[in-house]
Amino acid sequence: MFLLIAGLLCFTVFTVIVTNKGVGEAISGRGYKEYRLGDYSHWLQNYVINEKHWEKIKSCLIDAQVCKSLGEARHESAADFYKSSLSPTESGCCKPPTSCGFEYQNATFWTVPKSGPAVPDGDCKTWSNNQTVLCFDCQSCKAGVLANIKKEWRQLAIINAGILVFIIVVYSIGCCALRNNRSDRYHRHKSSV
Repeated sequence: MFLLIAGLLCFTVFTVIVTNKGVGEAISGRGYKEYRLGDYSHWLQNYVINEKHWEKIKSCLIDAQVCKSLGEARHESAADFYKSSLSPTESGCCKPPTSCGFEYQNATFWTVPKSGPAVPDGDCKTWSNNQTVLCFDCQSCKAGVLANIKKEWRQLAIINAGILVFIIVVYSIGCCALRNNRSDRYHRHKSSV
C-alpha cells in the first residue's frame, strides 16, 4: 500500500510539473485564443511533438475531421468567425495564426494578401487551403494539441490527488487499527501472565 501511495504521489507531482507551463494568448477582438509551442514544458514538447508521435497525432486529427464543422459554416461573416469560441485544436490547426494577416474567406479558407504574410512566421508559410493540410504541420497546431493534453492531464492530476487522499486515509486507519490490535494483544498477554 505504501508503494502505491508513493507511486501515485510521484505521478501526480510529475503531472503538475509537466503541465505547469502553457496558456493561450488572448487576441484582442477575438473569441478564441492562440497558442505558441514555446509556452509548454520541454518534456511535453519533446514527447508529443517528436516526428514519430506527431505524424500519428496529425493523422488522427485529419481522420477525425476536426476542422470540418468550421469549414461548413461558409455563410458566416469574418466578424462572426472572430467572435466564435474555438477549441485550442481548432484555433491552432484549422486557421492560420492571426499574426499572418491573411484575409478571411471562410473558417478554413484564407487568402494571402498580395504583399505576402504580415510577419515572416514559419506557420504563415506552412498554411495551406487544402482541407487535408490546413495548418496541421504548424507549430500553432502542435501547441493547440498540447493545450488539450495539458487540460486533460490537469484533470487527471486532480483525480489522482483525490484518490491519493482517500488511500492515505484508508492506509492511516488500517495502520492505527493494526497498532491498536497489537497493543490489545500485548496487554491481554501481559495480564494473563
